[in-house]
Amino acid sequence: MPIETRVHRGGAGGTLVQTAVELGAEVVALPVRPGSEGPSAASAPAAEITAALPCTLEELLALHGGKGEPGEIVSAPVRVGGQVRELLLYGVGAATPADLRRAGAALARRGRGRSALVAALPGGDSAADPAPFVEGALLAGYQFKIGAPPPKAPLGTLAVLTDADADADADTDADVEAAVERGSARAGATALARDLTNTPAGEKDPSWLAAQAERVAAGAGLTVRVRGEKELVEGGFGGLLAVGSGSVRPPRLIELSYEPAGTPERHVVLVGKGITFDSGGLSLKPNDNMKTMKTDMAGGGVVIAVMAALRGLGVRARVTGLVAAAENMPSGSSMRPSDVITHFGGKTSEVLNTDAEGRLVLADALAYADAELDPDVIVDVATLTGAAKVALGLRTAALFTADDALAAALTGAGAAAGEPLWRLPLVEDYRVAIDSDVADINNIGRGGYGAGAITAALFLREFVGDRAWAHLDIAGPGRSTSEDAELTRGATGFGARLLLDWLTAA
Repeated sequence: MPIETRVHRGGAGGTLVQTAVELGAEVVALPVRPGSEGPSAASAPAAEITAALPCTLEELLALHGGKGEPGEIVSAPVRVGGQVRELLLYGVGAATPADLRRAGAALARRGRGRSALVAALPGGDSAADPAPFVEGALLAGYQFKIGAPPPKAPLGTLAVLTDADADADADTDADVEAAVERGSARAGATALARDLTNTPAGEKDPSWLAAQAERVAAGAGLTVRVRGEKELVEGGFGGLLAVGSGSVRPPRLIELSYEPAGTPERHVVLVGKGITFDSGGLSLKPNDNMKTMKTDMAGGGVVIAVMAALRGLGVRARVTGLVAAAENMPSGSSMRPSDVITHFGGKTSEVLNTDAEGRLVLADALAYADAELDPDVIVDVATLTGAAKVALGLRTAALFTADDALAAALTGAGAAAGEPLWRLPLVEDYRVAIDSDVADINNIGRGGYGAGAITAALFLREFVGDRAWAHLDIAGPGRSTSEDAELTRGATGFGARLLLDWLTAA
């Protein structure tokens, strides 16, 4: 479900009042910083509004105990352009990207049911980057609903005004326009990842996911190849075939390819776990644990969404996206504990638990990327282990890599995007836990070592050869149980903005 809120830029030289009148906006908003700066009182928008109030902005804040903290909102009626409108004094804190995302999200939620809201952004010597503000507002307005629409529709139009609008400086205005477009593009990619992940599994089988990838490819200038069951058998993709063997809806390997204009700077392969529903297979999950398993393809959704945004953001790397899609169901044809799988390339794994299926499909995709695609770096994204969720909670993903430079780049991108990573070790002493008596490795880890997220990462490492590689376990932050800043209930799209930041930074 595409984001419904539209972002509008005030025209060069346009004021807050002029823009509100032009759009028929019911709401106008001014930024507030903590401390002596108050509501950016020196700004032209603040002066416009102060003239229409019976008190100063500082007095209004003091009355309501406003402190300028990010996400805080103080409201009052104000007559603007001959019409009574709602004035929102919204806190921006230190106007960091995280503060601005939270501020934009708070305004978007307050603007539900309204046709338009005009917001001035913090200006002065520390003028804010509009991109995270726009991102936060658009993502907070995201909704996924099947059936009757919610009681209040999302904010119709968000108009953003900056110092560039008042100064009418062409170069600065172009920078602001680019920042708004960047924030919109990244929010759009995240919303696409959420849509794919939130879609019920009754509709979303591997062939449906492949069809969505084909639709995305057609609109984003990508090439696409989808391997069906016959090609998977012929190619030796034993992990995908084994995991999908219990379902009447067969697996797919989705391959999306992006070629930049000019000579590529590097070749990046993104690999996403695409388990469209995970019952646990014969190692059946309890019912409560299955209720969120339509989202077990969140990593695959992120990869498709990132691929969709590359051309619009001008990414200079060549990027290949692989989504290993299967449905893990119990039946008479399901893989069994004690089965041995031969993966792409010939490595074998013993199945000790059919609910540790994500690593089995990822293994095929990683081995294929290493052997056939010759990338400079591979990054996989997966809702892989409950252990990562236990270790790091619901807001931070686990990062595994032996490459310090890659770890620093991804961690930095995550911090900038508001999608934090925490690096966990690939403990060599735990490698023995995935030894098998009958195969090269086993799929769950044994011997009392625990450390389920680490042993899962060690399993994946077996399939990447000597390539630079990173594994993102997003089991915790891939879903949200409540609204918080730019997050909404359900799938979060965690990883889309992080990877786009990383890919555009190079």
